Amino acid sequence: MGSTPSKAAQPERRERQESEKTSQYSRELVESLAGLKLSAPLSSDGALSLANVNAWEDAVAISPKLQLARSILNHANIRETLTSRSAYIADAHVFNTEVEFKTSPITNQKSSGRCWLFATTNVLRYNIMKKLNLSNFQLSQSYLFFWDKLNKSNYYLELSIQHADLPIDDRLVYYLADELISDGGQWDMAVNLLETYGVVPQPLYPESLHSSLSGPVNTLLKTKLREHALILRELAKSLRADTSITEETTLRVLRSKKEELLKEVYVVMSATLGVPPRPDERLTWDYYDKDGKPASWTGTPREFYKAYAYDKYSPADSFSLINDPRNQYGELYTVDKLGNLWGGRPVLYVNTEIENLKQAVVKQLKAGQPVFFGCDVGQFSDRQAGVMDTGLFEYEAAFDIKFGLTKADRLRTSESSMTHAMVISGVHLDASGRPVRYKVENSWGDNVGERGYFVMSDAWFEQFVYQVVVPKALAPKELVQVFEKGEAKLLPPWDPMGSLA
Repeated sequence: MGSTPSKAAQPERRERQESEKTSQYSRELVESLAGLKLSAPLSSDGALSLANVNAWEDAVAISPKLQLARSILNHANIRETLTSRSAYIADAHVFNTEVEFKTSPITNQKSSGRCWLFATTNVLRYNIMKKLNLSNFQLSQSYLFFWDKLNKSNYYLELSIQHADLPIDDRLVYYLADELISDGGQWDMAVNLLETYGVVPQPLYPESLHSSLSGPVNTLLKTKLREHALILRELAKSLRADTSITEETTLRVLRSKKEELLKEVYVVMSATLGVPPRPDERLTWDYYDKDGKPASWTGTPREFYKAYAYDKYSPADSFSLINDPRNQYGELYTVDKLGNLWGGRPVLYVNTEIENLKQAVVKQLKAGQPVFFGCDVGQFSDRQAGVMDTGLFEYEAAFDIKFGLTKADRLRTSESSMTHAMVISGVHLDASGRPVRYKVENSWGDNVGERGYFVMSDAWFEQFVYQVVVPKALAPKELVQVFEKGEAKLLPPWDPMGSLA
């Protein structure tokens, strides 16, 4: 095995370390500036001048490498042309540690942002398929999608009631109106849905056109919900103008109006996605097992979830480890105004060193447990080949540039955030037990990658993986303690950790 999980430093020690790092950085910056020879700017007023362009062109003219780049890249795709052959060779789809049980088929979220629901159901189906002796199975992602979207609509309108006294151009009001019902989500939001609504096999609530193509419905719903929010704001203003009406009565009237408005959302959703089963509705599912024998199950979505979706490791007893170098390690974080079920489980993250995320992955895989994780999938990746590797493209060599942003810098400058959730089902370990590359089950169909599977280098994991979900039973005890007893530090709604995979 690799190195043991590093324990979180004591707050006083960590603050002292951070202060020392800052002081050292400041000294180095002053020293470097003192020795820096700066020429006078060619543009005294800050505008771009032709003198700048001429100087840059002169520099390119004496560089054979940059001249060659110009000859080739003005008529060639830079990603295809500058792809590293050595990266493809190193990132072989070979893994010496995998979850033993294999699921199928590779799923496809199509033109929707439901990756987190696909990742969640892809994790759950491992247990379902083993218990029911299945060779081919999917849970209904649309079932969870329906209840998530309806609850997010309610969540947004509740926030609109809560903040009806804020100016309409307040940053919070504006932000909430922009990000009101994203397709995306987080692990704790998935747990809210699972514990409240359960799950159903896909044949009992199959895909519709607009579950796989969510954009048109989202556009319509956002238009109506923004209108609903304005109606509630005006109603709140008129009710609070009457001093004889108590705040309790005001809230009751506003929520009654909200429920009336939500009917329009439900009508649109049930027409475009289909009427979903109720979580307590008894259903019958007829199926063949992997031996071709017919079988049947009868029960409710909640009963199916409790009976088959997990064994030793309940989703409700799992939590998110994140690696966010901007913030203190060994602390619990949450994001203000982020959620789907009003009054439900909040989104919580335990921030820790990247080595703890890696070891959580390895430990789960060795225990036969696939791993839900969140990352920035668009960075240094090849969708068609299914490769994620920081050395995938030779941009620095071709353009004579250097990439200097750290992981923390990327978060601070909107260069990177969590954009996608997938499942890790294997890892290749070196002789010392350290990860070299990871096997990733994606939800983009089987026409990309290695029949739908991607490979992720360990260097890419370090830079662009932000979240790993781990059962408490398999997590370091000190991090479980942070999750259970820590007081969550509140990040603003627009923080990059609030981005939804």
